[in-house]
Parts: sequence; structure tokens; C-alpha cells
Amino acid sequence: MTTGTLRITAARLPQPGGTLSEPVDLHVVRGRVAAITRPGGASRGGAGERPASAALDAGGRVALPGLIDTHTHAEAAVLDPEVQLALLRQGVTTVVTGQDGVSFAPSDAASYRWAAGYFAAINGEHPTFAGGSVRDLLATYDGTTPVNVAYLAPHGTIRRRVLGTAQRPATGDELARMVALLDEALDDGACGLSTGLEYVPAAYADERELVALASVVAARGLPHVSHMRGYEERAAGAFAELVRVARASGVATHVSHFHGPAAELAGLVDDARAAGLDVTFDSYPYLRGCSILSMVALPVWLPVADRDATVRALRDPSVVERLRAHFAGLADLWPRVTFASVPGPLAWAEGHTLPDAAARLGLSPADAVVEILVTTGLRASCVFEQPPTNSAESVRALANHPAHLGGSDAIYFGGRPHPRGWGAFARFLAEHAGSGDWTWHDAAEHLAGRAARRFGLAGRGALAPGSVADVVLVDPGAVRDLATYEEPRVPASGIDDVLVAGVPVLARGARTGATPGRALRPGDQASP
Repeated sequence: MTTGTLRITAARLPQPGGTLSEPVDLHVVRGRVAAITRPGGASRGGAGERPASAALDAGGRVALPGLIDTHTHAEAAVLDPEVQLALLRQGVTTVVTGQDGVSFAPSDAASYRWAAGYFAAINGEHPTFAGGSVRDLLATYDGTTPVNVAYLAPHGTIRRRVLGTAQRPATGDELARMVALLDEALDDGACGLSTGLEYVPAAYADERELVALASVVAARGLPHVSHMRGYEERAAGAFAELVRVARASGVATHVSHFHGPAAELAGLVDDARAAGLDVTFDSYPYLRGCSILSMVALPVWLPVADRDATVRALRDPSVVERLRAHFAGLADLWPRVTFASVPGPLAWAEGHTLPDAAARLGLSPADAVVEILVTTGLRASCVFEQPPTNSAESVRALANHPAHLGGSDAIYFGGRPHPRGWGAFARFLAEHAGSGDWTWHDAAEHLAGRAARRFGLAGRGALAPGSVADVVLVDPGAVRDLATYEEPRVPASGIDDVLVAGVPVLARGARTGATPGRALRPGDQASP
């Protein structure tokens, strides 16, 4: 991406033993770290044969490899300058998208419209892509953003393209067509398979289907990334399903946004790893989640994968009457729900709890849910407090697990989005590296190194001669998240300088306007 040379002076590097190095200089040539020397020393590998064309004084700050957000819904948002700033101010230089089994490609026109509509409040709308191959989608990121983008092939989108909204397992012929689409997506550069088994249509898939698709990615050494069929009290059974799929297919398994009682969840992972399975997970450092309201509130017997059909059903008094028994079991959930995105005439509800919004509408919470879903065409999302089976202690314990990778599960849309898109990685650094839970070397592993290895992102995840020069300079005393549930769009502090492929993309806390980001494909050793 750049043919110039750059010297980053007086940076401190994390050491495997837990200490920080004395100040060193990083010599960057053509987007890669050419050498690391003592201050003022000549570099090896050619950089010292001519003066650096530019210099950046780290001033003793900690130099980390560009952080990798392993779970984010940024496939459209990453092209938004506000989101780019939010990512860079946390040190995130690569995002892994295509999560939860629903995204933009591979798609024909109909399946694209379905995916974009179903996850409108999660993934938004891509400004230039309206359906096509994974290759076509990845091309939209080359040279258009300061941040790199990796992409998982989404099972739900593939299934919708083959089966439509059918509420049943795939036939043999349908499964063969799904396998062919997955193979094509991987040929085009997808870094694995994602499933969203609590969402439809993936909720209708049986284990035979999951094993067949997982076997495809296993054959390429790529992971199966899954939003499980349930969390908290349903986590054990949901995790057991992923273990069975892994045993049958040989696939490496990565669990999305793992949360709940840490002793139980860590035990599940430890047992699987002790049995020889390759299992990792990501988590975010918050006690509230965020998703579309239809997934949180509606049962799977409704055709939620078909928004128009579901809206028609919710206008049917007999369906609403049938729903009352389901809604009665959610009474403890309603006070924990706050609306994040409510497009249209009920946008005033954003930031209000469900009981407050219901009172303003003169409805019960259950009837308010129906009203909001019908009015928005199922495009509403919400932030929700997780049940008491989760706790701050559990969140912290899972973040300290050796199988943990950092992921924000960021959703950037709506008037009151979850603050994790603006603060998760800064919070990780402040609460773990700043507290002594992690050394700075641990931080680099949790937030970059393990992710680079898991998704085959060659040359990233470490700072060493030959690595891609995605570099983050961190002020340990100043790094912290500033976004809150009341003011979620506030960028983090303590990271003011970031390079991607040797190009400054954040300088003195502001975007430079450079766009060296690119689509990352597994094992791609090409020059930045």
C-alpha cells in the first residue's frame, strides 16, 4: 500500500515474560515491519540503507499489533467515518464480519433483500453492494476504509437462498446446493462458516446439515463460528450440540459472545479441549446484550425469516392470542429491555425501557412488543440486561480464560445503540491490562494474536520483523472506554496513533483520511 519508509521511535513492546521492552524503534518498509532496533540504531533488512521518509515518536507508549474484533456487525458500518473513528480509537484495525449466520453474500437479489431486511437493525444497509458473491462483497473494502475486513460465510443466508423460508431440515439435494455455495464462498475468500442457531432459518437446521457444512470448512482448516441455540440456562445443551458437530466433522469450533456462569461455561470449554477438540470463544465486557426485538421476543413457530408473513400474522388476533402464553413466560424479561433502534413513527421509544414505552402507548408490555414489531416491519432492536446467572465476576473470569478472544458484537445502528461498538476493546485494555489480570503480552494475545491464528490472517497479530505493520500506540494510563448506555457514541481515549499496513490512519486522535484497509483472506501472504 505504501512504498515509503517510516520509523516509529521510542516504542515499548510487550515481552512474553510479561514485561515491557526498553524503548525501541520499529522500521516500517512497504507496509511491513522490516526491523526492530535500539533507539537510533540502523535497521536490518534494508531500512537502514536510506533515511526513513517519515518518523512517528511513540514517546514510550506501548506498541501493540492492530487489534482484531472477532465478532462485529460492521460489514456496512465499516464504511462510515464515525464508525471508523470508533474502531481506531480503540486500536481495532481488523473486523471479522458475516456473523450469526446472516449477512450480505453469497446472495441473489431475493436473498440479499431478505438478509438486509431481516438484519436491518443489526447490519444496516451496504452503500454499494446489492447482492452477489463473497468476492464481490470483499472487493468493496479494498482501499475504501482504514480498517481491514474479514468475512465469514453466513449459513442462514446460504440456507435462505436454497430453501427460502422453509421451516424444516434440508433435503439431500438442497444440502448439496448449500455445500456448493459454501465452497464458492470459501474460494472467494471467506475465513470460515458462521451459524446463528437461535435465529431463523438456521433454527430449522438439523445436525446432519450442520455436520455437512462444518466438514467443508474443516477440510480447509477454517473454523465454524456459532451463535449457539441458547445461552445462560440453555448453554450446556447448546454447547453439547457444537461438540457433537465438531467430533463428527473435525472442525475447529468458535463460540460467539459466550456469556453466563463462568464456572459452568469454562468447564464446558475445558472438557472439550481436554478431549482433543479445538474450541475457542469470544466475549465482550458488558452485562447487557443487544439484538433484534423479533429474536428476543418471538417464538420460532412464527415465520420470522419471512418478515412480511410475520407482520401479517401479528395483525391476526388469533395469532396474538396464541402468543399470550409465550409472552407470559417473558414477564421477567420486559423490564430489562431498552429500545436501541425503532425506525419510523415510534422512534421516540429509542432509549426507553419496554415498560415505559408501553405505558406511553397505553398498552401492556406484550401488546407494545406486537405494536412496535408491526409498525417497524420487524426492524426494531433492543439492548437487554442479561439474567442474574451472568455477573461481572463471570465476565471477568471468561476474559481470563486461555481460549478467550476479544469480540465486541458491535451494532452501530439506531438512536441508542449498545456502547460496546465504541468502547469494548478500550474497556478490555483498561480493565484487564490496566488491572494486572493480563500482561501487555497477554493483551496482544487475547485481542490480536489468537484471532489472527484462528482466522488465518497471515502476517497479523504480532509485531516482529516481517509482520504487517498494523500498529497501535497505547498510553497505558489514559486508555479507557467513555461510551455509556446513555451516551453510547463517545470514542475511547488513550489511543491516538494507529497505522494500518504502515500507513497512519489515526494521528493525534483524528482520522487521517487514508484508506489502506483491505479485505483479508485466509493465508493471504500478498504485500499490503
